[in-house]
Amino acid sequence: MILYGAPVSPFVRKVLAFAAEKGVALELVPIGLGDQNPDFLACSPFRKMPGFSDGDFRISDSTAIVTYIDAKHPETPLIPSCPADRARTIWFDEFADTMLTAAAGPIFFNRIVSPKFVGKPGDDAAAAKGEADMTPLCDYLESIIDPAGYLVGDTITLADISIASPFVNAAHAGYIPDAGAYPKLTSYLAAMHARPSFADWIRRERKMLGLS
Repeated sequence: MILYGAPVSPFVRKVLAFAAEKGVALELVPIGLGDQNPDFLACSPFRKMPGFSDGDFRISDSTAIVTYIDAKHPETPLIPSCPADRARTIWFDEFADTMLTAAAGPIFFNRIVSPKFVGKPGDDAAAAKGEADMTPLCDYLESIIDPAGYLVGDTITLADISIASPFVNAAHAGYIPDAGAYPKLTSYLAAMHARPSFADWIRRERKMLGLS
């Protein structure tokens, strides 16, 4: 199985962490902005990360990819079979991919990507707006996080992986939810990001970004 993309993408990181939690080996082929790698384009004709191939099967979109991996390797399911738990898992995945990433993205882009990789100063106002947009999202997560430590059921699922990933980008750019205002959320994120499936990539990313 080959994954095409940059691990600093929250969507690529989601797939990498998902595969690691399942014990499934992926070969990561690094892809940068505007990359014309023909194998990547065969998987993702619109150049959206990540792309994925498994033999002759090719697909893009992180949710499609993890759905395929979970079905092909059902031994350690991360997408529950219980209808209610599956629906909640897909909800959190969608919440992360759209709302969380939409808020965290401008923070990361304007404080990390633009100055370090595009060679242009970031838009401070856009980054500040991203932080403001994170507030109601953090409020929501603080209100629903289970003290047991997982969003759905009593074990890790795609829901946890999807939610934790965009917060890595935000943290790289200096945004971390306030522990006083969000004690459950900050404890939850610390536990998720300490898991080997995340921690190993976070260390590599910080080195690549010149943050450590």
